[in-house]
Amino acid sequence: MGDVTPSSLAPVLLVLGDEELLVARAISGTVATAREVDPGADVREYEAGSLTPGEIAEMLSPSLFGGRRVLIVRSGQDARKDLVSALLAYAKDPDPEVHLLVTHVGAAKGKAFADGLRQAGATVIPAAKLKGHRDRVSFVREEIRRGGGRCTEDAAEALLASVGNDLRELASACSQLIADTDGRIGADTVARYYRGRAEVSGFTVADAAMVGDVPGALEALRWALHVGVDPVPIADAIADGVRTVARVASAGRGSAYQLASSLGMPAWKIERAQRQGRGWTPEGLVDAMQAAAECNAAVKGGADDRGYALERAVFALAAARQGSGVR
Repeated sequence: MGDVTPSSLAPVLLVLGDEELLVARAISGTVATAREVDPGADVREYEAGSLTPGEIAEMLSPSLFGGRRVLIVRSGQDARKDLVSALLAYAKDPDPEVHLLVTHVGAAKGKAFADGLRQAGATVIPAAKLKGHRDRVSFVREEIRRGGGRCTEDAAEALLASVGNDLRELASACSQLIADTDGRIGADTVARYYRGRAEVSGFTVADAAMVGDVPGALEALRWALHVGVDPVPIADAIADGVRTVARVASAGRGSAYQLASSLGMPAWKIERAQRQGRGWTPEGLVDAMQAAAECNAAVKGGADDRGYALERAVFALAAARQGSGVR
């Protein structure tokens, strides 16, 4: 049971955060563990906002028939004062046969309840949204590990670029990759797997070109064209890659989170642009923008060989990055 953790059998659990996937896993892990111990465990679920202390007393009173129980109280931040008092009193001396699990979004509302559960000895399961790019990279790598595979950091970066930041979609993609491979996942594995998608192929080409990986960019470009990807989104991705690095570079020093609001970009995209921007000079970026503009004009203007125009752009970006100014 991949979702089960040793803490899942604690008598009182506080699931703190508002990331739906992590909350759902905490609940399913607790239920699964209880049913491993007692297949007939009674599981009940309630909304804190509509619960009364009387119902709590009935829920938590010793059962005539014995057996393990799992009581899930969702949205603990909505609990009224009398319910909070009853639950905190119970949490100080819980029944070992009962697993009380309270979910709480972790914000200021109802903070005293969450703090009280902590002080009473509740086991805390973090379920906050992953806000940082590094956190999401770690999530992907851990997800692959949980599934029995191994994942390089580059592969996790590539998967995020291909799938996006939604944790459910990332978890699904990780599961699919493990099922369809030998479990050893590198950036090339992800690139092969997602190459057929236009938006991925374009950004795969652009990302490789921006860091000076000409062989990787050309391989991705030729494969994309071979499987019938339209050249227009590839040209757009190259232009977007250059423009993003130029904007981030011109914004000066600062953390991605500091720059996010002023640039109107998500922090993860800024972090990626900062990494890609290493080695570029302002003059090189001007040349790269000119090359991207020429490529866009050729591809969208119906050039006889749009694939050649894209290849030229890859070489032009590499030359610009080296500072030679050759296009």
